[in-house]
Amino acid sequence: MADAEKHRDSLSLEPHDYEKVGLLAQQQQKQQHDIESQAAIETPHEYQASSTKKFLCLALYFALNLGVTLSNKAVLQSAQYPWLLTAVHATTTSFGCFILRRLGVFHCTKLSSRDNLKLVAFSCLFTANIATSNVSLGLVSVPFHQVLRSTVPIVTILIYRWIYNRHYTRQIYLTMIPLISGVSLATFGDYYFTPTGFALTFTGVLLAAIKSISSNRMMTGTLHLSALEILYRMSPLAAAQSLVCAGMIGEVGDARREFFASGGRLFMTEKGNGFVMMLVLNALMAFMLNGISFYTNKIAGALTISVCANLKQILTILLGIVLFRVHVTPVHGLGMVVALVGAAWYSKAELDAKRERERSLDLKK
Repeated sequence: MADAEKHRDSLSLEPHDYEKVGLLAQQQQKQQHDIESQAAIETPHEYQASSTKKFLCLALYFALNLGVTLSNKAVLQSAQYPWLLTAVHATTTSFGCFILRRLGVFHCTKLSSRDNLKLVAFSCLFTANIATSNVSLGLVSVPFHQVLRSTVPIVTILIYRWIYNRHYTRQIYLTMIPLISGVSLATFGDYYFTPTGFALTFTGVLLAAIKSISSNRMMTGTLHLSALEILYRMSPLAAAQSLVCAGMIGEVGDARREFFASGGRLFMTEKGNGFVMMLVLNALMAFMLNGISFYTNKIAGALTISVCANLKQILTILLGIVLFRVHVTPVHGLGMVVALVGAAWYSKAELDAKRERERSLDLKK
């Protein structure tokens, strides 16, 4: 009995011993949290998605993007109201997301007032990006506009490096050379710009990069919102802002006058019915493109989306050659080849970076 009491006394802890044990447990939890946080920092979200999923999403993104681009051109040839068309796209996206939410496809999270302000700011950024692009096109030549917009991937890299302290491999940095120079050659033409036009176009480049990064951070950062939830919350704001812009530049008044000039029978003719069908199809494709665009940004990354925008310019030119028999010079053809090689090189560099990161994480384990 005495031995048992002696053994029990040896196992008992003094009050200061409990404090030591508690501090040790807190330190272990903090170390575990630091390790998990460091792993999250070291492994960007785009490196966690499978290559097959990325490829499928990017393929769908390209198909819808080109479809919306071509149908936008057809719609705007019949009714030159770009801001009203943007408002139609945003309104359709709002209704589409509302229906999907009612069907239980996604659920809304409870956000603070600060988080809601972030979404309002993001919708303003979305509208400002469109506005600067539209206004700058009237002050610079189209080739110059395309060349400057092709530098969005470089700006995206710089923002990630300066603000988020994120670095890329040397191979990824080098792929920017053929990607940008290829687009420059493919769109080579009469370069004209005013100082104001240059400033607005460059501002549009900054806004495009910030928009792409911001949307990625909202889906992969602390908010961790789904692509559909962001669209559900942001689209009504974007629609209202687009309508305000349309009213300010006179599109609403022009459309109203055109409608009443036809005696209210503008959409009752065969041509009008065809336009309505085309507009409905265009709006539905825009809704699908918005959804897949945000989701692809989440799993592929903001930089990859920026690179895809460059590649889209090349594919648009190729479609123009096939569908509209657009004439291109050997310089334009060389530029398309260089840009396509750059895109393929970038894809390889991304895969190599992902494999290298996975290998380094396995070694740490």
